[in-house]
Amino acid sequence: MKHFFLGFCFLMLGFLSQAQFKADKIKWTADNNGLYENDNNAIVSTNFKTGAQKVIVPADALKAGKINIKDFTIGADEKQVLIFTNTARVWRYNTRGDYWLFDIASAKLQQIGKDKPAQTLLYAKLSPDGKKVAYVHANNIYVEDVTTGVATVLTSTNNSKKLINGTFDWVYEEEFGCRDGFRWSADSKSIAYWQVDANQIKDYYMLNTTDDIYSKVIPVEYPKVGEAPSPVKIGVVNVENAKTTWMNIPGDPANNYLPRMEWSAANELIVQQLNRKQNESKLYFCNASTGEAKQFYTESDKAWIDIKSRWNDDDPRGWEFMEKGKSFLWVSEKDGWRHIYKVTRDGKETLLTVGNYDIATISAVDEAKNELYFIASPDNPIQRYLYKVKMDGKSKAVRVTPAGYEGTNSYECSPNGSYAVHGFNSRTVAPASQFLNLATHKPVAGDELLKTIKPVNKDNLEFFTITTEDGVTMDGWISKPKSYDPSKKYPVVLYVYSEPATTTVEDEFYSGNNFLFGGDMNAQGYFYVSFNSRGTPTLKGAEWRKSIYKQIGRINIRDQAMGMKKLLADRSYLDANRVAVWGWSGGGSTTLHLMFQYPDLFQTGIAIAAVGNQLFYDNIYQERYMGIPQENKDDFIKGSPITYAKNLKGNLLYIHGTGDDNVHYSNAEVLVNELIKNGKLFQFMPYPNRTHSISEGAGTFQHLMKLYTAYLKEKCPPGAR
Repeated sequence: MKHFFLGFCFLMLGFLSQAQFKADKIKWTADNNGLYENDNNAIVSTNFKTGAQKVIVPADALKAGKINIKDFTIGADEKQVLIFTNTARVWRYNTRGDYWLFDIASAKLQQIGKDKPAQTLLYAKLSPDGKKVAYVHANNIYVEDVTTGVATVLTSTNNSKKLINGTFDWVYEEEFGCRDGFRWSADSKSIAYWQVDANQIKDYYMLNTTDDIYSKVIPVEYPKVGEAPSPVKIGVVNVENAKTTWMNIPGDPANNYLPRMEWSAANELIVQQLNRKQNESKLYFCNASTGEAKQFYTESDKAWIDIKSRWNDDDPRGWEFMEKGKSFLWVSEKDGWRHIYKVTRDGKETLLTVGNYDIATISAVDEAKNELYFIASPDNPIQRYLYKVKMDGKSKAVRVTPAGYEGTNSYECSPNGSYAVHGFNSRTVAPASQFLNLATHKPVAGDELLKTIKPVNKDNLEFFTITTEDGVTMDGWISKPKSYDPSKKYPVVLYVYSEPATTTVEDEFYSGNNFLFGGDMNAQGYFYVSFNSRGTPTLKGAEWRKSIYKQIGRINIRDQAMGMKKLLADRSYLDANRVAVWGWSGGGSTTLHLMFQYPDLFQTGIAIAAVGNQLFYDNIYQERYMGIPQENKDDFIKGSPITYAKNLKGNLLYIHGTGDDNVHYSNAEVLVNELIKNGKLFQFMPYPNRTHSISEGAGTFQHLMKLYTAYLKEKCPPGAR
């Protein structure tokens, strides 16, 4: 639900977070000694050992086709480059566009799918032998011969716009991170792919009323909470005869999910299946020729099970195989901590990250040295460092990130762990990066990052922990007016999110900044604060994260309210009569809850793109954290802001885009109706045809910022009293 919004916020700040830093994956050379990169529309390789650079695709070679490189992939033999250009957005990301193939030796450039309309190809990939390119067009998988340019369709939609081959529907993309839905076999003879049957999923109709004199209906297949999932199956299609063999995975496809699939051997797939409640995970090996599926590993949880897109870059692709396919890495919270295990083909497992701490992400595996690299922060959950551990199940993890880099560190490592791009920022250090030899943690060239960075004085930013009257200890930050007078009273603004998708408190450079406020909040006399409440995905153990199960809209709301109550009691210079709260998406929902459930504590709220009624949101997200409403509907009602709207006392500004395909505009309208019914006065701002980010259209963000700032200053006046 919330990932796009968070990326948008950081983008507005000009901040490169760890997740964004890794979004555009480094293109490592086959020998792991260098990388490929786009340098002013030319593709250049750099060898770290020698320092040599080589132009692989000259910019001049792309001028004839007017090609502007948006992304590219290098062929397995490093003789071809597949270039992605002229892109267009599909829901959240620019995944649709045109593809061109460049032959390095001959400098030949040819368009792939040139007989298809512009901007209609998705996820094009070279076959391992470099002879073919496969891609998705109009919900079908095509394969094109590189030599002849002849394309063959491998799948069929049976004349249905809702039968989807090789990619996914809205909800799989949004909540599982699934987008690219097919995989080449190592021998280039077959393609494994997902097929999503969304024919039984009802459409949510958005209405475009501004682009013509007549309104246009925009349907989105969107399974609401309580609706059965789209049936999904996995097939392997023979590239020569276009015959598909379907995998015979047990269970009702309309009550299970298949979020991960990869080739595990020459004629075999490995598949993860989640039940509808997402609290039971099963792994299968599937025979690609017969479709026979053999279950070999099972895991269950009293709450939910996170999948790879939640703990590695919002991307479920890839499977960390080791020992020539005899084992692989797996992440589980089964012992109360997010740990990495080694699992063998017969399902036997070995805990590799021993200790009472959470890992954040897996970074690299060095099989030659039997070492595993990962991101963690055992001593401070709001920081991130690189660690390594011997993969023997006995060793203690060792911190790789040197002293001096206290804050948030990210590492994009070469596959064998030889080199890495190290990103660093902290509360006082702006984002910076360096190329490293990972074994020595020394830069490939130039000075070490610590010698070049210049910390920024942020005396007005304080990180702290606070313990509420319920005994809950939360991490927080507060930014203060400079030279404030502690004998006077100042307004305080709480920034919230509080759901399982993200945190708001991390040791990062833009902590304490409000990207929607026009000007400097602190300079104008505001205190600005945020807390990581229970249920947020901070590194404090599974019990902390999963305590919110079936309790969204209750325990997270109480934590935020009790945090503010304690802060007001502890800091006499905070004005209890000028307390404001704001948030976006899940944070918008939290804002509504705080205004409605604690109306005597919060006088002003600005809620943007909020879920007003949990029964209006999608099934994968809401059922993962709340259960299935047919079984516990009361939890959904008690967790929805609309239930408490009648309690509003203070000043509320509610903002929503009418073209929001994520949190639908109907959330706003039912909430508005409820407030009207109860005689509550408030302000409401709909943004026509804007999506969840409210970013489209000339002047939109500037208008939103102006609206936000004016309302806050009017209803929660700044300055000392």
